Amino acid sequence: MARKSQTAVKRYSPGLVSVTLVSYNSGRFIRRCLESILEQDYPSCEVIVIDNASTDGTVDILEHFEERCSIHYNEENIGFAAAQNQAIALAKGEWIFTLNPDVLLAQDFIGQLMEAAELDPQVGTVCGKLLSISASFDIPAKQLVDSTGIYFTPTLRHLDRGSLQPDNGHYQKFEYVFGATAAAALYRRKMIEDISIQGEFFDGDFFVYREDADVAWRAQLLGWRCLYSPNALGYHVRSVLPGRRRALPAEINMHSVKNRFLMRMKNMTPHLYRKNWLAITGRDLVVIGACLVREHSSLKAFGFVLRHWKQVMAKRREIMRRRRTDDQYMAQWFAFEPQSQPVAEAIMRVPKTRAARQS
Repeated sequence: MARKSQTAVKRYSPGLVSVTLVSYNSGRFIRRCLESILEQDYPSCEVIVIDNASTDGTVDILEHFEERCSIHYNEENIGFAAAQNQAIALAKGEWIFTLNPDVLLAQDFIGQLMEAAELDPQVGTVCGKLLSISASFDIPAKQLVDSTGIYFTPTLRHLDRGSLQPDNGHYQKFEYVFGATAAAALYRRKMIEDISIQGEFFDGDFFVYREDADVAWRAQLLGWRCLYSPNALGYHVRSVLPGRRRALPAEINMHSVKNRFLMRMKNMTPHLYRKNWLAITGRDLVVIGACLVREHSSLKAFGFVLRHWKQVMAKRREIMRRRRTDDQYMAQWFAFEPQSQPVAEAIMRVPKTRAARQS
């Protein structure tokens, strides 16, 4: 008689949101960020912090939160992607809310995301409206949009919808968007398990930067949707922006170049490449030329890609084998202007639904 498998099925708590936060020399922000999480009015949250060997006093601040948060200290910086995977593996919730230390949340942010998430089982990711804020966490009088989701251009750049635009009434509708910035993104556990490749949700090869865009692209290929909720409001100190590249650390720029090519190798479909090959090639020439002429430290990116070619292509084969969306659906998302799709009328009634429950 065959022996029954002794492998236990891990059970997750329904309705529990696991907030996963990775800190690395985040001393300027971490205290107020954690306070804004712990003050959320959503009743069922746990907070998991992974510190990637900070040396700036972050650890001293985190020690004050150890009774209210689950905090883990890594002996070395393993990168944002791997540390988030570490936190997700520890999490007990059916929902994972990834959060950057430089984000400040309105008190109902998580609650608003959960309201929207429950309305469509095909939604695997939910994001809210992030506004720009200074490093001192002072809210400016003239507020600018940081992100209302991400979109891809035909050149394979991924950008934040509304970035640096005045917050003057735009982006007030519930919409399906391509993906969410992991600075503040709610992920359904079922989707995480469905789209993980070789046991990883965020690709550890990315280390840092573009890992959320890679997840968004993979999720779309595998049939999951991302919903934008205008009612969830937060603030983000963003240091990585187009036009500020020269002010960024050389290592960040190297990962940016490397991950541009890793993301394409894994997720690009033949139809999408044929449709946009000229724009893609033009951008590639700009990137390669900049590395050769000015940004020599980023040349290491190409060596990494070549050394890991076989492993990356194995991931690609797994993604393509499980792909569920067609060429036309994917192609419509790659445009020079942000693309979105309308949602059902039921979702437009979310604010009334929540208000009725609270009355």
